[in-house]
Amino acid sequence: MFLNYLAPELQTIIPVVVGIFAVFILLALFFSFIPIRLWISAQASNAKVGIFTLIGMKLRRVKPDLIINPLIQATKAGIPVSISKLEAHYLAGGNVDKVVNALVAAQRAEIPLNFERAAAIDLAGRNVLEAVQMSVNPKIIETPTVAAIAKDGIELRAKARVTVRANIDRLVGGAGEATIIARVGEGVVTTIGSSESHKEVLENPDRISKTVLSKGLESGTAFEILSIDIADVDVGRNVGAQLQTEQAEADKRIAQAKAEERKAMAMAAEQEMKAKVQEMRAKVVEAEAELPKAMAEALREGNMGVMDYYNMLNVQADTEMRKSISQTEEKPKPINGDK
Repeated sequence: MFLNYLAPELQTIIPVVVGIFAVFILLALFFSFIPIRLWISAQASNAKVGIFTLIGMKLRRVKPDLIINPLIQATKAGIPVSISKLEAHYLAGGNVDKVVNALVAAQRAEIPLNFERAAAIDLAGRNVLEAVQMSVNPKIIETPTVAAIAKDGIELRAKARVTVRANIDRLVGGAGEATIIARVGEGVVTTIGSSESHKEVLENPDRISKTVLSKGLESGTAFEILSIDIADVDVGRNVGAQLQTEQAEADKRIAQAKAEERKAMAMAAEQEMKAKVQEMRAKVVEAEAELPKAMAEALREGNMGVMDYYNMLNVQADTEMRKSISQTEEKPKPINGDK
């Protein structure tokens, strides 16, 4: 109805303008939803990607550039990879860029590696690109200082450098660098501990390398050990002498404790003997106190006469006299005018 009030020329132009505007809006929405530039790049690189495939990625909330760009790279490198596998790996939480880069690097280095193996390594949590690079350029793992004691009691501190190369076939399920370091440390301790003297190890440090390599430390790991080099060997403490000193000190303390125990037992025995002597003296005094009573009782009953009593007194006096004379003779005689 509004168009009826306009001029005939305007009545013809306005619908055309509205139609063109609507077309522009539809095209803007279409290009914002579908990455046409990415599709054109894929077509120019001979990567087979359809418009509906890109629309499906958008609906599945997959970023098309994270799939199409690696696909273009793989196509240019001549690596047969389907877009569905790349998208599946992305949805599984993998890193598509690293996987494709690893495939390209492996192809250039002539290392047998397919997409399934690379994707499995990536999903296992390992850096597949770093593993391929390590296969070409071996890595040096430096162990911490390992202390061990030779049979002569001298402590040695050794540090080793292990040159390893990644083993692609054992990356999934294989042990990491920590296992290599632990096994090398164990081999160093075993070699030094089995040496009769620390001088043997100092003179031939390659004994450690040979012993460690002969143990097959790489079994069950994701690496292949190329060489083990002893970087440094230092002399530490004289643990044997220290242990002997501590043992002697401990023996000394034990002997002192036993001596103190014997002394305490002797003192206890002496005290016990003194107590027995005191007890015997008390009994003698008690018996002597009973003697006058017994004599009086004997005199009353007539079992003892007066002369017998006086004879006993004479015997006691004679005994006391002899005792005093013997004590006088035991005194030392004065010499040179000494009083």
